[in-house]
Amino acid sequence: MLQLDGLVRHFDNVHAVDHVTFSVDRGKVLGFIGPNGAGKTTTMRILATLDTPQGGDARIGGYSVVDDPDKVRRITGFMPDSAGVYAHTTVTEYLDFFARAYNLRGAARRQAVASIIEFMGIGDLKDRNVESLSKGLKQRVALGRALVHDPQVLILDEPAANLDPRARIEFRALIRELAADGKTILLSSHILTELAEMCDLVTVIEKGRILATGTVQEILAGVRRHRILSLRIAGAAGHPDVNHADLERFLLEQPGVLNVHEAGGRTRFEFDGDDDAQAALVSRLVAAGFRVVEFTAHGAGLEDLFIEITKGQVQ
Repeated sequence: MLQLDGLVRHFDNVHAVDHVTFSVDRGKVLGFIGPNGAGKTTTMRILATLDTPQGGDARIGGYSVVDDPDKVRRITGFMPDSAGVYAHTTVTEYLDFFARAYNLRGAARRQAVASIIEFMGIGDLKDRNVESLSKGLKQRVALGRALVHDPQVLILDEPAANLDPRARIEFRALIRELAADGKTILLSSHILTELAEMCDLVTVIEKGRILATGTVQEILAGVRRHRILSLRIAGAAGHPDVNHADLERFLLEQPGVLNVHEAGGRTRFEFDGDDDAQAALVSRLVAAGFRVVEFTAHGAGLEDLFIEITKGQVQ
């Protein structure tokens, strides 16, 4: 549904988008992540036909952003990172204006606006001026604006910014609902823990180049060999104090164990071994007299991935 093929956009000596290639299938949510200045917003502006690439192309629903921008706009909803508002315009008038811009007319336009107001849960705001709303509520109205023409693809640049905790939870549910309805969604966010809960896939960009695309686990499998494990032990009966130095020394003598450290009463370490090797390690700990009361394998998350494969470089 969304296909980028060698997209290039330079600003003087800055390679903001440097041969970017990736794709998103219908009904999938892709998280677009990278450091500030990595090229995310420039890429999204090209997809929204607000900028023109100097090389390559992107297709949305089969239509080229270079050759068929009008057709792209009809099936694409774009929410920029900073949504402007018009003075002395109510929420209903604001949404109606954009519905008109998408050539919705008469009863169809009124129905589209009413449906978006209901879907976004902003009925109590419909007669209020948009400029009087809080940043979070303006953000919700701006998302409604991107949806008013029922697009097949949504391009959302930092859509969860300025939302309070309840609104963030509702937003995550909304994104999953839109994807279940068949919409393809590309969104960026600096809140990586939330992004991981919403997205089927992630694409990582830095200095204008794509570093990786896939699920979090797929990408980490290609760059990380070690599991992250942690354990907690209890002291011997009648001796509540735990000798973490003995535990650390024992672990470092075990095959496959690396980077042992203690924090907050737990011992955390990296382990280069499979499930059988992990089970054997626990058995040796118990046999050595350590009273293991908790043993955990930590699944790597999106923040781990980000730290693992980016370097924080800017242009």
